[in-house]
Amino acid sequence: MLRRFFILCAVFALALPAVAPARTLDEIIKSGTIRVGVNPNFPPMSSYGKTNALEGFDVDIGRAVAHALGVKVEFVTTETAQRVPFLVSNRIDIALGALTRTPQRAKLVSFTVPLHSEAMGVITTDKVPAQSWQDLNKKEITLVNMRGNLSVDVLKGKLPNPKVLLVDGNADTIRAIAQGRADALVENVDFFLSFTKHHPNVKWRVLKDPIFVAYCAMGIRKNNESLREFLNVLIYDLHSSGMIANTWKKWYGAPMAVPVAVDPFF
Repeated sequence: MLRRFFILCAVFALALPAVAPARTLDEIIKSGTIRVGVNPNFPPMSSYGKTNALEGFDVDIGRAVAHALGVKVEFVTTETAQRVPFLVSNRIDIALGALTRTPQRAKLVSFTVPLHSEAMGVITTDKVPAQSWQDLNKKEITLVNMRGNLSVDVLKGKLPNPKVLLVDGNADTIRAIAQGRADALVENVDFFLSFTKHHPNVKWRVLKDPIFVAYCAMGIRKNNESLREFLNVLIYDLHSSGMIANTWKKWYGAPMAVPVAVDPFF
């Protein structure tokens, strides 16, 4: 019986699709292309513009990486929940899309030094009388969020009482509030506020006090140190030259709420 068990395990293992190892820095350069994961439904980080081409902060950063490597860039569209799986399965070399650095994700992928910050706040409407994020901690409140977002787990501890509505896309969060299916979104206000313009009849409000500040980085396949070291040096140069700050202001129309401290020793 035991022998049969091991034979079945061996057959099952052979049936599993093999995942190729992460492409090293040299292999990426030799291939002539770097694969960069971006969220196509996440303006102004990345989205399809008027000419149906991808544009946004992440797209400009991805092109800067390719230029520094002397290769072409291939943008691979990834929704929020797909970022880490796409890295693990070697479908992309770099994941962007406001990938927040967390200990849980660090078990699965590696991170560069911070690319930008994210200050978590509240988007709601005049129908909700809350003056601070603590005022949302009520059973009659419904918070909307996206599957795979860091804030989903964070809010379980900070705001345990409200009901939670999970949706698939960034625009769906704001749409849910506009339709009355949710009361508020607790997330990075900069990332989501642009979607409110699609619902001009709603009186939107942004609460002033942030819950906390986190940092987003480029995600890469676990232990791909040659690529990680290159990207760390490049990100330092892009911060030092003002490229990242200027690109952020270009797409958001305002400076980054919490600037990233530049550290040459990362």
